Amino acid sequence: MKITVFAAGSRGDIQPCLVLCKGLQQAGYAVRLAAPEDFADFTRQFGVDFYPLRGDVQKIMASDTGRKFMEKGGANPIRSIRAMRTMLGPVVMQMVEDAYAACRDAQALICQGVLAGFGKSIAEVLNIPILDIEPTPLLPTRAFPAPAWPIQRNLGGWHNYFSGVAMLRVVWMWYQPYVNDFRKRFGLSPYSSSDFQRILKSTPMLSAYSPGIIPHPSDWPEHFHVTGYLFPDNANTWQPSAELTAFLESGEPPVYIGFGSMAGNEPEQLARLVVEALAVCHQRGLLLTGWGGLRADWVPKNVFVVDSAPHSWLFPRMAAVVHHGGAGTTAEGLRAGVPTVIVPFAFDQSFWGARVHAMDLGSQPVPKKSLTAERLAQAIETAITNPDIKRRAKACGEAIRNEDGVGNAVKVIKQYLGKP
Repeated sequence: MKITVFAAGSRGDIQPCLVLCKGLQQAGYAVRLAAPEDFADFTRQFGVDFYPLRGDVQKIMASDTGRKFMEKGGANPIRSIRAMRTMLGPVVMQMVEDAYAACRDAQALICQGVLAGFGKSIAEVLNIPILDIEPTPLLPTRAFPAPAWPIQRNLGGWHNYFSGVAMLRVVWMWYQPYVNDFRKRFGLSPYSSSDFQRILKSTPMLSAYSPGIIPHPSDWPEHFHVTGYLFPDNANTWQPSAELTAFLESGEPPVYIGFGSMAGNEPEQLARLVVEALAVCHQRGLLLTGWGGLRADWVPKNVFVVDSAPHSWLFPRMAAVVHHGGAGTTAEGLRAGVPTVIVPFAFDQSFWGARVHAMDLGSQPVPKKSLTAERLAQAIETAITNPDIKRRAKACGEAIRNEDGVGNAVKVIKQYLGKP
């Protein structure tokens, strides 16, 4: 059986889909990943067939427009609609046309949940079955507030469910004109926001996060499967530089600080703030620049700067990890079993920050809009010195490392699509 997996976004969005592709391939399926063309080299490392989609999402988010969005509008759901359309408008139809081409010889489609409007339309045109995959919960539930909802406090079931409905409407508004333009081309009736929620709820879902972090809500359908995180094979062949090795061996474990694509509009200023925070709390630090452009042109001897390194290698060697709270980075931090400090910028990051804090796996999140060196230093110190946080983080890491998210996901897919 030939399966196409359709994904877009940052590395945190693409990597779980790529890991799933590898697992399906090892199970005997013929699998192709359709993802933005800038992930070609990354995909090649996994030995998975790749179909490039036009449109570099990472380049868009790293542009001046993308940075301003992260700095000012990313945390506001209403503002995000116009901003997302402005950023994605020039490329989204090209990406969907390419995704459709990548599925023409497929016998099934697996699609990211946020792109379900496109995925369901492609599956309808080609008359093939579809499953969805999500790194962060999408379906409304009474159990917790929706990711990206501005209020990340549990104010009760009705509030939580309403927040989920509202955020699904926002996500739908990002893509509505483009989904319906694609459907019109093939003579299909247009979708509404209620249709988007309906197709999402009715399609089997691979919820790619740990049931220990987000148990299956009682008001979700049984065909929503919380599989566990989808991590790459633990056999990590990456080798650090001699300089990085020397730094790690020269003192106590440092604090990792990196914000991925979320460095904001002034990465130099953010880097200076980070270095100051480390000085305030008297901690060594490892600063990962990431593709967000975070830079530190001058750092003291107790801070090491690296352009890139696998989180799976770095995080277990840290005293704590400080990051933006993307789903993938959060998962790696929890798996490492070290305390977490989340500095949310936008989207689902406040949700993961609230979840980590509520489970006593890290300190209270420090939103980017209110970030100061003193607040960051206090959060780092709490994460490192609180014995309950350290104990619970270690136990959580052990539990997650014992899960088999890829194996569970492959079993679910066999259930719906049959054996290869």
